[in-house]
Amino acid sequence: MFLTMLKEDNGTCFPYIASFCLSVSASVLHTRLEMDTQRTLCTLLVLLLLYVSGRAYKFDIFKQNLEPQEGDVRLFGSQNISEGRVEVYHDGKWGTVCDDNWDMTEAQVVCRQLNFPGAKSVIIGRDYGQAPGPIWLDDINCKGTEKQLATCVFKNWGETDCSHKEDVGVVCETGSIDTAISSFTHSLDHSISLSDDLGQIFDSGNGCDFRIIVRSPTGNKLHDGTLQMVETTICAHKVILSNFPLFKASVGIDNITVNISLSCQPHFTSFIRYLYTRKMDVSFSSALCVHQMASNFGIKQLKEDIGRLFSKILPDDSTFQKQVSLYKYALDTEDLILEENCVRYLAWNFENFTMSPAWTGISAELLGALLTRSDVVVPDEYFVLQSVERWISEMGNSTSLKTQFDLLSHIRFPMIPAEKLFEVESSSLLYNAHNNLYLENILKAFQFNVLLFGNLTDPKYNKQNDEYQPRIYTAEPWSAVIDLSNTKEQFLQPIRYNNRYQHGYDYRQRYTYGQSSNKFFRTPAHNSLLFKDKIIDWRAYILQSQYDCSNYGLRCESVPMARLVPENRVNLDRNILFRNQLLVMCKGQYVCQVQGFKSYMAPITTNGTQVPSYPCPDDKYTYRFVVRPEYV
Repeated sequence: MFLTMLKEDNGTCFPYIASFCLSVSASVLHTRLEMDTQRTLCTLLVLLLLYVSGRAYKFDIFKQNLEPQEGDVRLFGSQNISEGRVEVYHDGKWGTVCDDNWDMTEAQVVCRQLNFPGAKSVIIGRDYGQAPGPIWLDDINCKGTEKQLATCVFKNWGETDCSHKEDVGVVCETGSIDTAISSFTHSLDHSISLSDDLGQIFDSGNGCDFRIIVRSPTGNKLHDGTLQMVETTICAHKVILSNFPLFKASVGIDNITVNISLSCQPHFTSFIRYLYTRKMDVSFSSALCVHQMASNFGIKQLKEDIGRLFSKILPDDSTFQKQVSLYKYALDTEDLILEENCVRYLAWNFENFTMSPAWTGISAELLGALLTRSDVVVPDEYFVLQSVERWISEMGNSTSLKTQFDLLSHIRFPMIPAEKLFEVESSSLLYNAHNNLYLENILKAFQFNVLLFGNLTDPKYNKQNDEYQPRIYTAEPWSAVIDLSNTKEQFLQPIRYNNRYQHGYDYRQRYTYGQSSNKFFRTPAHNSLLFKDKIIDWRAYILQSQYDCSNYGLRCESVPMARLVPENRVNLDRNILFRNQLLVMCKGQYVCQVQGFKSYMAPITTNGTQVPSYPCPDDKYTYRFVVRPEYV
């Protein structure tokens, strides 16, 4: 009777059968007999769910990557994505580059064009397989600043006296933790109640009734001008894919064609298997591909979790090319978590970012997103103004006056140190082009310094406006640094009896001691000139053990703990509120965590306790204490 029902079913029972099969494989089975019976029944149901139809759907993933553009480069012939024979795309075909006159300068251009931080080495004479195309470039000469290899100086396209034995290859840098990236694997397990039995069903292919045709372009064109494609087929089950509408695995549809980049094709089978098991091993080399697949097929949880993994590689590129590329990618895939991760890292490391090769190539949208934030870490607001002016000047006529005005409007002029306001007119690159904007904001800044808000009745002087809110300013006198990156940590351990800590310490057995580092510095009560004579003495501490905490009469919920406390009493304006910040820096090179103080205390997030926002491989930290007064 059941078989008759399936045979006559027009599709109305399909969702119920699918739900039953999933619940069977996910349930906790009590006896071996019951397990075998239900597993057999589930497999039988999958075998019976065969729908034959001539209809099919085609789905293009990453359309922007399918057709190479004139001047594109690629590394070919290696399993490592950062190594291979250099090939350049011209006149509809991929061709190679002769090694004559080739050195690290040219290699740097290729690697940066491919969004790697730089080049590690030049490879000459290695066999990367047959090169069927022409030798496009010979005797090439680059300055090292070019954005594309094809803009360097070379003979005419295809003019060469080389053979393919002289094809050049390169190995690109993937960052300072190159070996860690290649060996790192992150296991994702979203199985909840799903059983590994579903993974076995997928692996066996038994009863599969939905073909996924995966097509990838090689980059070469056929005689008729169409792209040459390689193709593979995966057989899956509608009972699984029906939960994901973008696969179009509905009644009457028995296949789908998916176009995907050649580099991502090896990871597609693992992606489909994840839909069965909710388990997947993701390496850094596969993360971008899997994230793109999850984004295009609407697998939200997988997309978000892999997006978080990218935070592990954000500090790895000192040129900031990778961070900017990931930001653009986050916008394309509408991944808000990844977008925030990228922008936050750039905000925390804004000073280094402005000095990097990537700075002048960023979009006005990214710069605007940074300027709206109050967690931008900079020496002072004058540095922000100079950086924005430099970016606008280097962009030239490609940036409209309106865009320039909008960006400059985000500068917080009242926060510029008073002594530097006098320099703006004489040193500004854009003062004449935006005279009214500068005049109005400089006047507002001077009034803030001598009148504050009490005597300003004009409604435009609203202390809640962003322009009156500080960013995180690190220039003197507003911050102090404690560097423990080269300090060997040794702590005094308390005696433990009957699972309870005693007040005493065993000095006979514990003879290594923790030493709390501290630093004294002084700041005005506020950056307005009205408070320049009201000086506050600050003491900054790093409490490395519970023993350190007890020495100061403190109870620390965790260690290490940072403490920033005023040591003198100053009659302050009741509207001044201190929102001080602790910057945790990895080896003094980049900010990996920003932590606020509560009751003068800030728990330090490190790899040994909690996980910092961005990792620090060797746990060598520098701590910068920032005094941040606000007028509220």
